[in-house]
Amino acid sequence: MLTLHKPDEIFSLRHLPTWLMLTFAAGCVNAIALVACERFVTHVTGTVTRLGMEVARVRVLLDFAIVLASFIAGAMASSALINARAHRGKRPLHAAPLVMVAVATAGVALAGHAGLLGSFGGTVDEPGDFVLLSILGFASGLQNAAVATSTGLLVRTTHLTGPATDLGIHLVELAYVQGDAKRTARRHALLRGGKILAFAVGAAAGVTLAHRIEYLAFLVPAAIVLTGTVLSFLHVGKDDRPALGTPSQPGEPRVAAAPST
Repeated sequence: MLTLHKPDEIFSLRHLPTWLMLTFAAGCVNAIALVACERFVTHVTGTVTRLGMEVARVRVLLDFAIVLASFIAGAMASSALINARAHRGKRPLHAAPLVMVAVATAGVALAGHAGLLGSFGGTVDEPGDFVLLSILGFASGLQNAAVATSTGLLVRTTHLTGPATDLGIHLVELAYVQGDAKRTARRHALLRGGKILAFAVGAAAGVTLAHRIEYLAFLVPAAIVLTGTVLSFLHVGKDDRPALGTPSQPGEPRVAAAPST
């Protein structure tokens, strides 16, 4: 896997806000989707749970299977634009998946506002609800895979189970390590804690917007994703200075470091 950001760059003053913005956007999308059709959409745990629960209702089970497949398809599309192109000797398109996320999310906002996705609110009982969930699931898969690939699997932005686990691990490390190890653990803990807070704030913003402007609320996370893309996925190079470490050197995409959730 080829990465766009070295580990130190992930914590730089330029890129750290991007991970928080993307996580905020995911929390916002998740909350709006919940208000729209009582389903979470930026992670797959709930979707897979419903697959098991709906085993007696084949049609509903197939609907949730499509939502799950959409998330996986989004991750695959992101990998095709980044990893597959690199394997073919072409320039990885690190920004393209996130631009697609912004376009898809904005498209949902406009299509819903035009009445193409059914009524806003209530349970999942209309075809438009599963179209909505599938598009948002695809976009979430795109975003999660793009960020994970670009950071060498060090950052995820659409779910919190891994980050919450990492936060607990790094908090304990802070009590026992010293020197550079302590600085690294502090940076990781602050990033994970910040992402949890950003997701919650994004959810609060999303539910507020959803009750006021319904489908158009999706325009807000779309704009935030696009802003983060411009900040950290376009023209990445010589001005990237880690906030708490040695300035990194510009260069071509690097081989990923050891993975972390």
